[in-house]
Amino acid sequence: MVAEGLVNKLRSMIGSAAGPERVALNARGVDKLRGQLRDCAEGQGGEVSARARAARLAETYLGLNDEGRQRFLKLIALEFGPDPAKVDIAHAAYQAAVGSAEQWKAEAALRTAMRSSRIRILTQFNAIPQGVKFLVDLRADLLRYLENDRELAVLDRELESRLSAWFDVGFLELQRITWNSPAALLEKLIEYEAVHEIRSWTDLKNRLDSDRRLYAFFHPRMPAEPLIFVEVALTDHLAGNVQELLDEQAPLFDHSRADTAIFYSISNTQVGLRGVSFGSFLLKRVIDDLKRDFPKLAHFATLSPMPGLAAWVRKNPSVLAEAGIELPLDELSMPIWADDRASVRRLRDPLCRLGARYLATAKQGGGQAPFDPVSRFHLGNGARIERLNFLADCSAKGFRQSFGLMVNYLYSLDDLETNLEAFASSGSIAMSASLRRLARGK
Repeated sequence: MVAEGLVNKLRSMIGSAAGPERVALNARGVDKLRGQLRDCAEGQGGEVSARARAARLAETYLGLNDEGRQRFLKLIALEFGPDPAKVDIAHAAYQAAVGSAEQWKAEAALRTAMRSSRIRILTQFNAIPQGVKFLVDLRADLLRYLENDRELAVLDRELESRLSAWFDVGFLELQRITWNSPAALLEKLIEYEAVHEIRSWTDLKNRLDSDRRLYAFFHPRMPAEPLIFVEVALTDHLAGNVQELLDEQAPLFDHSRADTAIFYSISNTQVGLRGVSFGSFLLKRVIDDLKRDFPKLAHFATLSPMPGLAAWVRKNPSVLAEAGIELPLDELSMPIWADDRASVRRLRDPLCRLGARYLATAKQGGGQAPFDPVSRFHLGNGARIERLNFLADCSAKGFRQSFGLMVNYLYSLDDLETNLEAFASSGSIAMSASLRRLARGK
């Protein structure tokens, strides 16, 4: 009964901003916590005891302030790794056994010695309700602390590895979300939308109408939490303006005439799952689902932002003059110039040249990966950069990120594998001929 009471209390705390005021972790608290963690790592007692211990630890963590949580995680990172002495002994035994009949037994012993107690501690949270969600949120905290405390990196690597296994795409469930889905889930879509803000319930209803589709991946241990979702517009053309797609007053398109599916927003919802990749599988599953429901669909493309363009220009200010753009960066990043017809005519071609050059040549950290994160994602899934769209996102965010430019990535099903292999092996970017000429300034 005690264990059940702890678990029920924990269930009410996870994912809730409300609750008792968070407290600091003093020296006495650290000693007590160290003992709790040691008991958890040693796995004393049966399943009920393990569940109660994990619930107590999670309750302790959730009750701590930010500094206390960081000390909690640092304690696990620094004091619950492999025992160096045991590793030395097992490694020496393995080296001595190489080539003998005892080699494989020694290898297994070395592997056991290398196993971290951190993993045993983290895994026990899986036994409690919402334990997986607790770990995802815990890693979101960990990633924040990691920016200024690299000693936590070892714990982050192990937790990311565990989450990657637990969130393998084979465990995920694809669901279509509609206006009739639970209100709590619809509220989370509004909260989590990261590309184009959902401004109202009317806006959301428009995105869920008959000429639209919205799909999300769910994990069976987090059934009320979408992990990633994609918004799709069914059209008869390659869309080039996001405001037109999001226009609540636009007439409803007859989806039976659709030959094109436009993916116009993809949002990851869980910060704690950074580095755990399932976006590519989402798109492939959605394409299969759409083809089944709409056999006439022949084209699958995105209308995507270019979130790194302005940042790249800021790092390389000379590219503005090289593209023939005289407007200062600060003014270019504001929508005022778009209201002046002369400025629009003057900037159209230079801005498109700038955008094409950025997509074709801008690299991350001097390597071969594209600078733009959205470009890395779609090219890494085998898409082709098809078309640039001038004044395609006239929101303040659209100008701030990319001066109003957006790009279409085309998912040509016959070319996906070829494009993906070329990109993975040599960084080769699949791009339409017209955009390639534009990138060369022609």
